[in-house]
Amino acid sequence: MGFKCGIVGLPNVGKSTLFNALTESAAAQAANYPFCTIEPNVGDVPVPDPRLVKLAGIAKSAQTIPTRLTFVDIAGLVRGASKGEGLGNQFLAHIREVDAIAYVLRCFEDPDVIHVEGKVDPLADADTIETELMLADLESLERRVPTLEKKIRGQDKEAKQTLALLERMLPLLRDGKPARLAEISDEERPLFRTLGLLTSKPVLYVCNVDEASAATGNDYSRAVEEYAAKQGAGCVVISAKIESELAELDAEERKSYLAELGLSEPGLNRLIYEGYKLLELITYFTVGPKEARAWTVSQGTRAPQAAGVIHTDFEKGFIRAETIAYDDYVGLGGESGARDAGKLRLEGKDYLVKDGDVLHFRFAT
Repeated sequence: MGFKCGIVGLPNVGKSTLFNALTESAAAQAANYPFCTIEPNVGDVPVPDPRLVKLAGIAKSAQTIPTRLTFVDIAGLVRGASKGEGLGNQFLAHIREVDAIAYVLRCFEDPDVIHVEGKVDPLADADTIETELMLADLESLERRVPTLEKKIRGQDKEAKQTLALLERMLPLLRDGKPARLAEISDEERPLFRTLGLLTSKPVLYVCNVDEASAATGNDYSRAVEEYAAKQGAGCVVISAKIESELAELDAEERKSYLAELGLSEPGLNRLIYEGYKLLELITYFTVGPKEARAWTVSQGTRAPQAAGVIHTDFEKGFIRAETIAYDDYVGLGGESGARDAGKLRLEGKDYLVKDGDVLHFRFAT
């Protein structure tokens, strides 16, 4: 089950430095965590989760396998991308394939690094990115109107529903507001997704600050944090330069360097956590002597579909899920203790998996 978070930004904001640090850091942990680079601009990275280590220790698992997120480094956007400027259409095609978007914004001064717009203004940069995506969405929807109207004349019921939804989106976009701000009912959501709108995707603002501001942020990043809060979006303060240096250090050196900087963990960890939260994902675990493994599912996933993430046969033949809450598993010393204390539950097909559940699926072959 793949979840992709696209990394976008204007040229010279530190986007590629950040992505390279992300993938290099994951590669440095390859002895403990699976890592692969699918393409030069795609990195599959582990989601740090101390719960997995704790579970593996209790079960004496021979191996730990974390859940993962895929980050996609999308070519630098420039003003006019929606009209084909820069990489234009290639940029837009790549961004359509991701589930969420991280806007990397320059929040540092450096006379040696020229800003494409001539001055450092992260909110203006965010507006440029958003505007280009809205213009692309607007053009896409306007092109679809004549085709839908033709289908409606042929009594196409779905085309009528699509056009009605589209006509609600157009005024929003023309008013300079992203599609994600539209009020969409649960019944409309499947149809809404078929519109393929770039601005319907959830957004995370990534403030790339100078080294001195990594622990506390600065005036630029605080302005972005305030803006993100009003938008209901996530925000992470990070120094791409520090992260690229951390990626080259061993575990002890990394720990010492972070302490010197007043940081408790790498900024990349926080970026991964926020990306995970942004996509409304949760983690469940399978634990045994061979391996302790984390699995990613969306919030609201039922037990059979969660089982299907492991193997489609598990979903097809699902009977029940033996379920132990994480706190119960740890507090009672593992599966046997939880079972003896009556904390192992048998859940059926309607059970909504909760974050931290330790599950063992029973299925018919």
